[in-house]
Amino acid sequence: MKLCVMVQPARGFAVASIFATRSGDRPVIDYATRMSSHLAGALVVFAVLQIGVVARLGGSLLMHLGIFFAIGGFAMAARGLEARWVAFAASAQPRDTLNRLFREDRAILWIASIGAPFLWVPVAMICRTLFG
Repeated sequence: MKLCVMVQPARGFAVASIFATRSGDRPVIDYATRMSSHLAGALVVFAVLQIGVVARLGGSLLMHLGIFFAIGGFAMAARGLEARWVAFAASAQPRDTLNRLFREDRAILWIASIGAPFLWVPVAMICRTLFG
């Protein structure tokens, strides 16, 4: 949460507050920074789950190479999502719209980062069936 600084020139002091400076004002939310933090956390969770799932499956060298490409692909998608939120931050969209879009993107991001590593399970089953 960002702090708003309110200056009262008659007395010459500043007060830091998390509350709005005037009635009706709302503190500014930096969606790009918040999304960047979520992306960093989701990438770590994605990578740890990728490694954990493949290690549990007794993955071959090919599956370990797949981890490398999966994490790289996730990082490139994350950069695109981050660029999208930098552009949104620069736009003049209403705050309610940005809140809704942020919640949707955040939900999709976390569902993908937690669910995608488990896509290795069917891949491993197919590889074991085909290659014994």
